[in-house]
Amino acid sequence: MFTGLKEQTERKNSKKVAVGYDLGKAASQISYCVLDTDEVETVSSVAGTEQYNIPTVLCKRSGVNQWFYGKEALKYAKEEEGILVEDLLTLAERGEEVMIEGEGYDPTALLTLFVKRSLSLLNMRLSLGQVEAFMFTVEDLTPSMVEVLSKVAAALSLKTEHIFFQSHVESFYYYVLHQPADLWKYNVMIFDYSSSLKSICFECNKRTTPQVVFINSNSYPDMVREEFGTEETEQKVRKQKLDKKFLRIAEAEMDGGMFSSVYLLGDGFKENWAGDSLRYLCRNRRVFQGNNLYSKGACYGALERLSPSEESKTHVYLGADKLKSNIGMKVKRRGEDSYFAILDAGTNWYEVSADFEVILESGNTVDLMITPLTGEKVIDKRLVLDGLPERPRNTTRLKFHIEMSAVNQVVATIEDMGFGEILPSSGKGWTQTITV
Repeated sequence: MFTGLKEQTERKNSKKVAVGYDLGKAASQISYCVLDTDEVETVSSVAGTEQYNIPTVLCKRSGVNQWFYGKEALKYAKEEEGILVEDLLTLAERGEEVMIEGEGYDPTALLTLFVKRSLSLLNMRLSLGQVEAFMFTVEDLTPSMVEVLSKVAAALSLKTEHIFFQSHVESFYYYVLHQPADLWKYNVMIFDYSSSLKSICFECNKRTTPQVVFINSNSYPDMVREEFGTEETEQKVRKQKLDKKFLRIAEAEMDGGMFSSVYLLGDGFKENWAGDSLRYLCRNRRVFQGNNLYSKGACYGALERLSPSEESKTHVYLGADKLKSNIGMKVKRRGEDSYFAILDAGTNWYEVSADFEVILESGNTVDLMITPLTGEKVIDKRLVLDGLPERPRNTTRLKFHIEMSAVNQVVATIEDMGFGEILPSSGKGWTQTITV
C-alpha cells in the first residue's frame, strides 16, 4: 500500500504546470495549474488557510547579510531587528539605487530576491522543474516594467522559455473566459478596493467575428480605505457613509448596462460595511468576493499561451497594450490572389515579430494591409524602397523583419536578397516605421 502511495505522489510531482504570479506593490500571490486541467490553486502563505497575500517587502537583518521576505520581514522590522524595504516594484521600475546601512543595492536585484524567496512557498507543493509556463501579472504593464520583469525572469533560472507578462486587466480577461458561460453572458464588473477604489468593466461585442472584448477602467482616488474607529456609534456612521458613497459609484458605473456577474476584490470589502450597495449589486446578477482573481487569471493566461482554448480563438481582447489591427499583405500563391497574415490583432505589441521572404512582382513598393478590429476602414500603407535595382518581373527576393516599437508603431526592416547567382543582391536595406 505504501509503495503505491509513493508511486502516485511521484506521478503527481512529475506533471507539468503553469504558474501565475501576481506581483503587487503591497502584496503578491502565486497560483498554479496542472496542464490539461482547468483547476487553478492559489498558494497560501500560511499552511491550511486561505491567506494568499504575501507582503511584497524585504527586511535586511541589522549588521549582517541576512534577508527575510513577506510576513517574516514585517515581523523582524516590527521588532526593530532589521531594515524594512517596501515599494520593491516601484523602486525597480525607477531604477534608483537603494541605500541600506550605507551600502547601495540594485533595486531589480532586491525585487528578484523577493520573488525567489516567495517561490519557496510554491516549491513546497511542487518542483520548479515542473514549471512549463510562467506568467507575471502586474497592475500596469509599462515598457519600463516589461524591462524590469524580463531581468527578474532571467535571474530565476526556470527550465522553460515560456515566460510571459500581462497586466491585471488582461488577467481579468482570461479569468472571465475560463468561467461558466452564464457568468459572462452579459457584462462583467470588478470593483477593486485594495487601496483606493477602482472599477474594471468587461464588455463583449458579440456582433463581430471574432468577438471583440473591451475592458474599461475608472479610478476613484477619493474613496480610499479608512479606519472606522473603535467607538461603536462612530463605526456605524463611518460605515454608512462609505456604503452610500460606494452605492452612488456602483449605480453610475452600471446604470443602463446588463451585467451577469460582479467581483469585489481587495481587503477593503472585508470590513462588513457594504449594506445597501451590496443589495443593489445582487439584483439579478451573481456577486463574488475574494482577492486571488489576478493570479488565477495570470495562470489561465499562461495556459492560453501554450494552447489556446476555443473561447480564446473566438474572442479577442483589445486592451491598451494590444495591437488593434490585423496586418498582412496581398500576395499570389500558385497564381491565385491570397492574403498573407503578418501580425494578428489582440497580441501584446512588445511580444510580436515576424520574419519572412517575398518575391516582388515588379516596381519598388510594397503595400501592407491594415485591418482594424475597432470598426475603421481597411487601409494600405505603402513602403517605398528607394534605390532598389530594376530587374525583370518576379526576380527580386526581399527579406522582411517586422516588429513594433510602440502599441501603434510598426517597424519594417527590409533587405534586398537579389535572385540567387543570376541577379546578386544589391546589399541595400530599408527600415521604415508606419503608424497603425
